Amino acid sequence: MALNPFFLHGSASEQRLVQDLINEQLRMFGVDIYYMPRKFLGSKTVMKENVLARFDDNYVIEAYLQNYEGFAGSGDLMTKFGIRTTDELTLVISKERYDDFVASFYDTTLAEEVLVARPKEGDLIYLPLTDSLFEIKFVEHENPFYQLGKLYMYELKCELFEYEDEVINTTIEEIDDNVQDIGYIANITFVGIGSTAAVTAGILTGAVNQIIMINDGYGYTSPPAVAISTSPAGITTANATVVAITTTAGAGSTTFSIKEVQITNPGFGYTQPPTVTFSGAGGVGAVARAGIATEGVTHIVNSSISTTGSNYVTAPVVSISTSPAGVSTANATAVAVVGTGGTISAIRFTNAGFGYTIAPTITIADPASAGIATGNFFINEVIRGESSLSTARVKSWDADTKILKISNIADPFRIGEVLTGTATTITNPGMANTGRYVIQTIQYEDKYDQYAENIVIESEADDILDFTETNPFGEF
Repeated sequence: MALNPFFLHGSASEQRLVQDLINEQLRMFGVDIYYMPRKFLGSKTVMKENVLARFDDNYVIEAYLQNYEGFAGSGDLMTKFGIRTTDELTLVISKERYDDFVASFYDTTLAEEVLVARPKEGDLIYLPLTDSLFEIKFVEHENPFYQLGKLYMYELKCELFEYEDEVINTTIEEIDDNVQDIGYIANITFVGIGSTAAVTAGILTGAVNQIIMINDGYGYTSPPAVAISTSPAGITTANATVVAITTTAGAGSTTFSIKEVQITNPGFGYTQPPTVTFSGAGGVGAVARAGIATEGVTHIVNSSISTTGSNYVTAPVVSISTSPAGVSTANATAVAVVGTGGTISAIRFTNAGFGYTIAPTITIADPASAGIATGNFFINEVIRGESSLSTARVKSWDADTKILKISNIADPFRIGEVLTGTATTITNPGMANTGRYVIQTIQYEDKYDQYAENIVIESEADDILDFTETNPFGEF
């Protein structure tokens, strides 16, 4: 028997009335929540499990707390692995409001934004009342069951969110800081700004001012010893000393050629150019000649540096004042050598110059002159190692202690490499530029992860199972 044709059993106007009443009730008795859709950054090819998820959008929508007397679930549950919080929350949201204020902003052309017809399991809810994140575990979309022939609301069954290194970057600090100190986090300590080195110069007569390579040789396994013939002055301090700098002959080669010879002491009292000889390190063929100047050759007073500075990681620029001789070849040039502890251990001349009538001024650049040890990092900013090319995301940054906490680490970083932030838009006026620092120490551990003790478990397992003698699980 067919239905009575004189009754509509749910007209469009009746359905509209029910939806409006539900919307009005939610706006009167509900609370504002932030709906955060899950976006997938990739999946593994075999089992298709998701590798990493991202939450970078948030939509404010009103919701009714079904369990108004408090959180459902088992609350704080003591387990063999520690205290586990399993608070549950049931929320009711309007289907129409979701369609208008959430789903309509999705970009359905992206593979990461799919199944937008209704809320998805795995999406997050931020509840401002308790400043906490909840994950949608189940969406009941048929309750009440087709009242007047239509569905009007979604019932979201949620549990307290358990963080698994997802990227949460909504740009709302109240949301993002919920996972600031949990998950697998590495602590990076940076080299500080440091102090500038200083050196005092003098001038000599009859000194070696340049070593010119005629043939760089080949087959050296390390820098060879370089000898300079004795000065006629007849005292040890008058004898010039130099050091060879080698360079690889080609990609993958284990032998070297001589790139240049740097002067560590120009000596004095030479009346003719001394001879230069190379010995040791297994190589052959290196030939060089020395040049001398009768007056005004630059040298370091007492062969020492008055202030060694601190926190140098790369060799700073060494600047020397211009020679009065008026030609470019007369201007002294030098390089700095960084020793242990980030201090300047030596200044070596690539050209000791000539024609100086008074001692030139030697200036050593400060440790931060190359833009190192400057700027700040921002939560969720992607940082990159300049030599390892590894990337990670910022968890927190302490500008005073120079300690950076990072997560989502692609590959291991290297001690001593420069780490640079990639933020292009700076919104905090108190932080004018993104950071660029040198890594001093790295501490990889998961002590901030309240859900996993991977390092501890692995270490304990290594003590229990011994694979060195036989397979404890049997042999085939």
